[in-house]
Amino acid sequence: MNLTLKIWRQKNAKDKGQMVDYKIGGIEPDMSFLEMLDVLNNELVEKGDDPVAFDHDCREGICGMCSLFINGEAHGPDRGVTTCQLHMRKFKDGDTIYIEPFRAKAFPVIKDLVVDRGSFDRIQHAGGFVSVNTSGNTQDANALPIRKDNADKAFDAATCIGCGACVATCKNSSAMLFVSAKVSQFALLPQGRVEATERVLNMVEAMDNEGFGNCTNTGACEVECPKGISLENIARMNREYLSASIK
Repeated sequence: MNLTLKIWRQKNAKDKGQMVDYKIGGIEPDMSFLEMLDVLNNELVEKGDDPVAFDHDCREGICGMCSLFINGEAHGPDRGVTTCQLHMRKFKDGDTIYIEPFRAKAFPVIKDLVVDRGSFDRIQHAGGFVSVNTSGNTQDANALPIRKDNADKAFDAATCIGCGACVATCKNSSAMLFVSAKVSQFALLPQGRVEATERVLNMVEAMDNEGFGNCTNTGACEVECPKGISLENIARMNREYLSASIK
């Protein structure tokens, strides 16, 4: 496959940045998108040029670091996958592919396609934990009965990898889907009820302080989420927040 890549290049957070065109050939359909970028970077290095900076780690759809905005879509044209799981067979020979970083005020660009998602970490530090002592005091899994429906929903919420696709997709740069997933995974389980009130209030406050927008129920976040996190979590977080606010 022969492709034209239009890639956002930005030296640092203060640099204005611009789209730069690259021609690349010999791309196999079974390559992953990141492998294609590896090929491009090898060519750039051999020419003595600065390679394109992009974030990645596990390349297994687990860590959420490979967050790229591809042809106007978070993680590209496929569904239920991260960028590292996107394969070049989703594109055609001769295609022009636009590659940008996730755009949001709370995700400042570090370099090229790499953004700082430390805001997500700070939100989780505000309440994404339980204080129940589980070290050296473990119980059998069946010692604490939990409704299967609640357990399943908590597990589904916990699959959020914090990639930020919901923020990049939202017209308001809202982090509601991410925060609601982190709230829900504890709100649905008895271990998380101990500090449920403080958790939702603190995490929502941290989200607002980071500069994320509010949710207007467009639903694009759920569509683009590689883990299929449901909008039901936002509704649950709103209920938790209302309940905590009047206590």
